[in-house]
Amino acid sequence: MNHSPAPTVAPIVYLRLRSRVRMIQGQDLHLGDVAHLLADPEREKDLLGLVLKRPQKQDGNLILVDMLQIISKIRDHIPGVVVESLGKPHVLVEIVERPRKPSKILFVLVWLLLFFGSALTIMNFHADVNMMEVQVRIVEMITGQKDEHPYLFQIAYSFGIGFGMIVFFNHLFKKKWNEEPTPLEVEMYLYQENVDQYVVAEEYEKMARLQTKDKEP
Repeated sequence: MNHSPAPTVAPIVYLRLRSRVRMIQGQDLHLGDVAHLLADPEREKDLLGLVLKRPQKQDGNLILVDMLQIISKIRDHIPGVVVESLGKPHVLVEIVERPRKPSKILFVLVWLLLFFGSALTIMNFHADVNMMEVQVRIVEMITGQKDEHPYLFQIAYSFGIGFGMIVFFNHLFKKKWNEEPTPLEVEMYLYQENVDQYVVAEEYEKMARLQTKDKEP
């Protein structure tokens, strides 16, 4: 009685790309840097170290890595593998220089610029709405006496502005009251998302132009 050999099952690799990653200039870009993998333990360890690209200076500081490029690299490395992709079909890689030691002088200059800029903004706003007259009127309504310089009220009002900003931004230095993102963090996130979408569209257009140029006789 003849026994036919059992059919071999193609190895499967589940792959999910990160949305954006950073890497130090001069380093190789590995698959583990840009993606989460799920595969057999031996293959997973091998694939995490797979080199996808060696960034060059002419590549710029932003590199688009497409899912098709990654699948091609994986199939060249492991013939017959089945790649199941999840999530986004691309990842943006930002090339950065090695971190430098923060400059204390620059920190102080930026802090002073923000401090006096914010103070001038608040004072100009108060001048536009005639806040001084409003405060005098409020004190008169509460106490029944008119005070042209309600310093006590103004001091309390100043502390109230600072406390209100802390509550609104949910942040005091490195301390956060809860895990809810601050309005500034939300705006920065939306801005970064728009920038990434623009960069991705530009990179795909460049890739399309290069492919068209290569096909020309």
